[in-house]
Amino acid sequence: MADDTFELELVAMAHGGSALGRDNNRTIFVPYTIPGERVLARITRDRGRVAFGEGVTLIEASADRVFPICPHFGPGKCGRCHWQHIDYAAQLLLKQDVLSDQLARIAGIEDAHVSPVIGSPEAWSYNYHMTFSLDENGALGFMSADNPERVFPISECHIIHPDLLALFQSLQLEELTKAANGGIERIRLQIGTDGAHMLILYMSSEDAPNIETDMPTSVNMLLPDNEPVNLIGQSHSRYTVGGREFRVTAGSAFRANVSQLENLIGAVLDALELTEGEAVLDLYAGVGLFSAFIAPVAALVTLVESYPPAVTDA
Repeated sequence: MADDTFELELVAMAHGGSALGRDNNRTIFVPYTIPGERVLARITRDRGRVAFGEGVTLIEASADRVFPICPHFGPGKCGRCHWQHIDYAAQLLLKQDVLSDQLARIAGIEDAHVSPVIGSPEAWSYNYHMTFSLDENGALGFMSADNPERVFPISECHIIHPDLLALFQSLQLEELTKAANGGIERIRLQIGTDGAHMLILYMSSEDAPNIETDMPTSVNMLLPDNEPVNLIGQSHSRYTVGGREFRVTAGSAFRANVSQLENLIGAVLDALELTEGEAVLDLYAGVGLFSAFIAPVAALVTLVESYPPAVTDA
C-alpha cells in the first residue's frame, strides 16, 4: 500500500485546540500539535479544501510543548481536554491569537484590540463542579477524543478540585447505578467554597434511587424536566466570591472555575464603565453572580433568568 503520509508545518492555532497547516491549497487541522511544529501527517477526514488529520510522527517539536499531566490525554483517549501538551503561558497567547483571528475572519472586525488573556490563578484542579457521562458498563468518563458517540472511562481527572477527585475515586458506581435501575444519564460532582460536597444525578425517569451512603456528601437528582429533588443532605452548594455569598441549588448554573471569578467580574465591570444613574439588564443571570457586583454601582439592575430554582437562589 502506498504511503499516505506527508510532511506538514503547523502555522496557526484554531478554535478547539487543533493547530492548522496548509498543503496543496488545503487547510488541514491536526490535534495535539502546536504552531511552529513540523509533523508527518495523515488525512483522516477530507472535505475538499478543508481536511482533518493526525500527527503520525513529530519531526520538529515546539519549545512550548510539555508532557501532559493526565494519562488519559491524547489521541483515541479522553476528549475533555485539548491543550495539555502546551505550556500554560503559551496557551494564553495562542488563545488571544485565536480570538483575534475569529474577530477578523468571521466577524469582519479588522485590527480589533484584544487584551492579553488573564490566566487562571490555578492552572490545574480548578473546577468546582464537573459533569460526567456513564459508559455502557456504568463507569464515569467523557466523550472520546475520536468518537463523540462513545464515552471514554477515566480513573482520574486533574482539572477538578482535589476533593472532588477523591470523591470521584471513592464512588461505588455499581451500587449507585443498580439502585437507580439504570435511570442515571449523567453524574455531576460539585463542591462549594465551604468544602461541602454534592452529588447530582441526572435522571431519565422520575423514580428516585434508594441510596445509602456513608460519604459526607449531599445527594440530589434532576428529573427529565430539570426539576431538582433533594435525596440526602443539602439541596444547594454555597460559594463565597469577592466577599459575597451565593447559594446554588442543584441544577442552577454557576461558573466552575471559582478561583478565576474575581478576575472575570473585574473585567465585566471595567468593560461596562458604569456611571451613576445607569440601568443594567443581566440576561441569563443565573444566581445573580455579576448583578451582585453591578448593583452597588448601577441605579437599577434587572435580572432575566428562566430556571426557577436559580431565580430563588438569586
